Amino acid sequence: QVQLVESGGGLVQAGGSLRLSCAASGSIFSINTMGWYRQAPGKQRELVASITNGGTTNYADSVKGRFAISKDNAKNTVYLQMNNLKPEDAAVYYCDAYLRTRWNSPQRDYWGQGTQVTVSS
Repeated sequence: QVQLVESGGGLVQAGGSLRLSCAASGSIFSINTMGWYRQAPGKQRELVASITNGGTTNYADSVKGRFAISKDNAKNTVYLQMNNLKPEDAAVYYCDAYLRTRWNSPQRDYWGQGTQVTVSS
């Protein structure tokens, strides 16, 4: 069993910053990619940023230059530093880990419970 526990969400004024954390634990053999998605009311869940085990990052165009994803492989933890937040960044942010639980098991996605980010204008 795999658990992803997120923290760091909250209320911030436009232009402010927040840092999200997500720690993966449990039966983990290897992690391929970890990332952050977000879902605003009435909208589809969208990729915000991802980072591979090798450190390759990918960002949504809307957050490039403002958000930075990083990870601590030893702790199976991924971070999302969000700067210059805008009201349109408000959403529930979900952590995702694409991983393998055993050497011979297929890789699959695991999700956190989500953390709310609210940005006031």
